[in-house]
Amino acid sequence: MKMPKTLAMTAVAMLPAASFALAQGTGSEGYFEIHNNTTNNVVVGFYTNDGEGWSTNWLEDGLVPGTAAVARFTAPSGNCDQTLRVGWLGADGESEVLDDPINIDICAATDVYLDDNEIYFD
Repeated sequence: MKMPKTLAMTAVAMLPAASFALAQGTGSEGYFEIHNNTTNNVVVGFYTNDGEGWSTNWLEDGLVPGTAAVARFTAPSGNCDQTLRVGWLGADGESEVLDDPINIDICAATDVYLDDNEIYFD
């Protein structure tokens, strides 16, 4: 997997959302929150594609149900229109099951919500 050439991600680490609890921001400020609102599913992969190929996994660790993380990125001249794809921990506890991709304006996103049967953002 290669990183999109137009979206330079210099600080792509997923950080506990509590560290940014007082700093509500948007993708235009270089970060957004990812919320795992599922009942039993662990997020193990978070990928973007600007049309030039899928990024590397944004997640350093899995995101268990009921938790959130902050995704930080730098896109001084990058493409805000991205395709997003989420990977879930497989039933065997090791494999990754990829969800259907969705389109996202990464610069306008404040929060990305991962529900049991839906992925959406605002």
